[in-house]
Amino acid sequence: MAVEAQTVYRLTDAQGNVTYTDDPERGGEAVTLAPLPSVSPSATAASRARPGQPFMPYDRFVIESPAAGALIAGASTPVEVRIEPPLRDDHRVQLRVNGELSQSALHSSAFWLAGLPGGRHHLQAELVDGQGRVQHRTEAVSIEVVAR
Repeated sequence: MAVEAQTVYRLTDAQGNVTYTDDPERGGEAVTLAPLPSVSPSATAASRARPGQPFMPYDRFVIESPAAGALIAGASTPVEVRIEPPLRDDHRVQLRVNGELSQSALHSSAFWLAGLPGGRHHLQAELVDGQGRVQHRTEAVSIEVVAR
């Protein structure tokens, strides 16, 4: 739905105050305004249909490595979190192992876990906003550490 361009008139009084009118009989300098852009109702409905999983402005926030069910030989492993689009400057990621905070919030998508005892462990990354609030958590990923 386009709106037609309209002419308005710019008036300046003796004190230099500027006013605008659409009444040509009041005089003034003619100023043509360009039509305003319009948004179709279907476009706004489509943008609301995708709520921006998992948390705006991210489309993807998952632990990519190690994979769920991975067998880890030894007590250490890198952890990679996939974040799309890239992490905002004011956001951080922290890592939990078995529900306990393991790595404090960093502006990073890569972590290194060391000293893990043998057995099953659950990893979960949390997205922390600029005010230190947890805004989203990844699904927990279970791994098995096999002692060497």
